[in-house]
Amino acid sequence: MIVLALESKAFCVSLSQIGIPIKKESNNVNEFRELIDTAAVSWIDYVVDDLKKDSIKAAKTLGFSETLVTSLLKNKEGGYEDLDTELGIMLPAIIVNGFDVKLDPLLILIKRNLVVTLHSTETKRFFRLRRYAEIFMRKIKLNIPPQDKVTHLLIRILDENNSRNFDHLREIEQNSDELSKILADPKTPREIVALQIYQMKHALITYLGGLWVTVDVLNTLRYGDPEVLTDDPRILNRLTGLISEVNNHIGLGEHLSEVLASGLEVLQSIYNNQLQILNNRLALLVAYLTILGTAVLVPNTLATILSNPAYDMTTEDAGWYTLLLIGSTIVSVIIAYVWVKKQGWLPERPE
Repeated sequence: MIVLALESKAFCVSLSQIGIPIKKESNNVNEFRELIDTAAVSWIDYVVDDLKKDSIKAAKTLGFSETLVTSLLKNKEGGYEDLDTELGIMLPAIIVNGFDVKLDPLLILIKRNLVVTLHSTETKRFFRLRRYAEIFMRKIKLNIPPQDKVTHLLIRILDENNSRNFDHLREIEQNSDELSKILADPKTPREIVALQIYQMKHALITYLGGLWVTVDVLNTLRYGDPEVLTDDPRILNRLTGLISEVNNHIGLGEHLSEVLASGLEVLQSIYNNQLQILNNRLALLVAYLTILGTAVLVPNTLATILSNPAYDMTTEDAGWYTLLLIGSTIVSVIIAYVWVKKQGWLPERPE
């Protein structure tokens, strides 16, 4: 089996009129014109550097109208354009790097005997499909209408795009598990916790958003009744199956969101309890400092006053002076304690 070079920007596989798959690689889609003109059905995968600029040029080279591509590129994430003799859809290709989730546009252009996929260099999801292109081309029967051939090919491409998107849910789940482990560590700096939680939630929301866009486009494709696709209900039921798969993964993503939310609530409760314990300790410390400060203030004031030469204190006065200081201290402590206790400034001591 020949493994295709991953650096090839353009790839074409065609099913000849006698049922033989033919594949070709190039960096210029113009070299595929002769091959697709004589084929029963063809698929071209083209990796472009600038999607807005290069996709229009490539589409015109392959016989598509500029209007079709420009209409699709006006949409941010997903789109559907039916011009009777040609059809275009734009789907999100989900790219995940840690908690950085990006929705990269994937353009699929369709006409009577040709399906073209256009995407950026980041969306490397069809290289595996390129490798097995001859195998699935052989499964397309020659004695069926052209619309059926194109629809079979399109469904295989859509299934591959969905599969690559679904793979990223597991990656997000693994990253979330690692983050939960970090957050469970009480030594984790609090200043990074909020940012990491936001990144995790934003990644999952962006991922689910990409799946919802995919469902919308596939539903439009299924029920839009385009002229270039089949009317055979058995083939169209496969499109319905693709939609069901995306809905199932949306359900899995939402379930993961609920699990993550519950785990974050537990972590938040732990942090709140820790803060409450710290606040109680600080309040207890302030209350005791208030009592001690009052206990020291009263005798210190008396000592300052009585040390004035106007009172002419002698050694004979030491006895009652000492008792006065001790008594004032005790009375001050009792009064301060009772008052602080009455104000509720003495919370229960934390365990």
